[in-house]
Amino acid sequence: MRNLASGVAIVATGTETTRRGLTVSSVTSLCMDPPCLLVGVNSSSETHAAILANGRFGVSLLGRGQEDLALRFAGGAKGVERFATARWQQGVLDVPLLEPAIGMLECVLHHHQLVGTHGLFIGRIVATRGGNGDPLVNFQGALRALPQA
Repeated sequence: MRNLASGVAIVATGTETTRRGLTVSSVTSLCMDPPCLLVGVNSSSETHAAILANGRFGVSLLGRGQEDLALRFAGGAKGVERFATARWQQGVLDVPLLEPAIGMLECVLHHHQLVGTHGLFIGRIVATRGGNGDPLVNFQGALRALPQA
């Protein structure tokens, strides 16, 4: 699976001191009617429990120059401290969204399924915002910027 290039995103939920988030490279478009996406989150993470409790989450797609932020949310800091080094806004669903992201999606939890060590979250997309920049991808365990076509 290291040879499968995938986009890098931050999945987050909560407000103010209850914000929780983590870096993922497992976001997949699922269907258009209704618009849904699929994301995998380690079930031992505090973000997994927070998404279940809140019933909604935001997905911020990362781009070139956001490698440090991806690493911070992958384990470089804990809890709400992860949000301290970047600009965030609360979306229409009151979920954290990274302001300089190349794309933002807001989802309500449609379905959750545990599979092994991870929870699969199907989110119904209720709001999106576009941004600019080259996408950040995970390939062979390294973060790389992929130039736009």
